[in-house]
Amino acid sequence: MRTLTIAVIPGDGIGQEVIPPALDVLEAVGSLHALSFEWRHFDWGADYYFKHGVMMPPNALELLAPFDAILLGAVGHVDIPDNVTLNGLLLPIRRGFDQYANVRPAVLFEGVDSPLAGQTPGAIDMIVVRENTEGEYAQIGGFLYHHQPEEVAVQTSVFTRRGCERVIRHAFELARQRNRKKRVTSITKSNAQGYSMVLWDRAFHAVAQEFPEISTETLLVDAAAMNFVRRPSSFDVVVGSNLFGDILSDLSAIVTGSIGLAASANLDPARRFPSMFEPVHGTAPDIYGKGVANPLAAMFSAAMMVDHLQAPIAAQAIEKAIRGVLAEKQVRTADLGGSSTTAQVRDAVISKLN
Repeated sequence: MRTLTIAVIPGDGIGQEVIPPALDVLEAVGSLHALSFEWRHFDWGADYYFKHGVMMPPNALELLAPFDAILLGAVGHVDIPDNVTLNGLLLPIRRGFDQYANVRPAVLFEGVDSPLAGQTPGAIDMIVVRENTEGEYAQIGGFLYHHQPEEVAVQTSVFTRRGCERVIRHAFELARQRNRKKRVTSITKSNAQGYSMVLWDRAFHAVAQEFPEISTETLLVDAAAMNFVRRPSSFDVVVGSNLFGDILSDLSAIVTGSIGLAASANLDPARRFPSMFEPVHGTAPDIYGKGVANPLAAMFSAAMMVDHLQAPIAAQAIEKAIRGVLAEKQVRTADLGGSSTTAQVRDAVISKLN
C-alpha cells in the first residue's frame, strides 16, 4: 500500500463544498488501487484573512513543502480585493514552489453540450499550457502620487528566455505524449509587444527545433480567441504567457460545456517541490451554501494530481467514472442543465468506481 501525503486547502465559497467529495472519490479509488492518503487541512483563505490580516501565515511554504502535492478548492471573497487574494495565497505558492507550468485540459465529453453548434463528443480535446510564474503577472511596478488625482501606476511584465523556453518545452513534451494532432500552437502578440513577445516568439522557434515530429502554429492572441470559437477542434496543445493563457483557458472551458468541469494543475515538472491542483471555477458566491456546486472539476483535478504522483491507473479510473456519469446524463448539476446536488454527483461517481 502506497501512501500519498496531501495538503488540502478548501479555501472559500464552493471550494469548501467541492473538495470533500473529491477527497471521498480519492479514498474510494485508493481502496481499489492500493493507495492510501494522509490529509492535512489548512484553513487558509478569506476567513483566515479576516482573523489575521493575511490569506495564509508567513511560514506557509515551509508548512507545505514536505507534502507530495497540494489540493486547493478556491479562494476569494467579495469583501477582499482580488489582488489581495491572488498575491496573498495563489501567487506566492506558485512562485515559491516554481510551479511554472499551469496545465488546463479542455475536453468535450460525451453527454455534455457545447454552446457551439455542430461539435460532437471528443471533437474538442485540447490542453492550454500557461506560463505561471512570470510574464504579465510578475507584480513588478508601483504607484506614484498614490490616491491623488494625478496617480500613476506602472506595471512591468517580465519575460525571461529561461522562463519562456521551459514552459514552451513542457507544451511540446505534452504534445509528444498525446495521441492527438501532435501540434503545438503558440499564442503571441509580437506585432504590438515588440520586446516581450518577440522574445517569446524566438524562444518558441528555438524549442520547436528540438521536436521535429511536432507541427507548430503561431497565432496572435486575438486571432486565437476567435479560432477557439470558430475552429476549436483544430487545437491540440496551446501554450501562452501568464495573461494570454489565463484568458484562453477559461474560454476553452466554456466551449467544452461548463467551467464546472475545468480542472488545472500548477506543476513543478522537475518535482523539486509539491505541485498544486485546483478547479478553476472560483468561489461562486451566488450558489455557495446551497449544496448544488459541481464537484467534477475538483475530481478531475484530483485525477490529475494522482497521475502526477505516478498513479496513472487510479487517475484513469477516476476519469472513466466521471465520463460514465456524464455520458448517462442522469445525474448532473445545474451548470450542465440538471438539478442534482453535489452529494448526488459524488455518489454517482463513486458508484461508477465500484
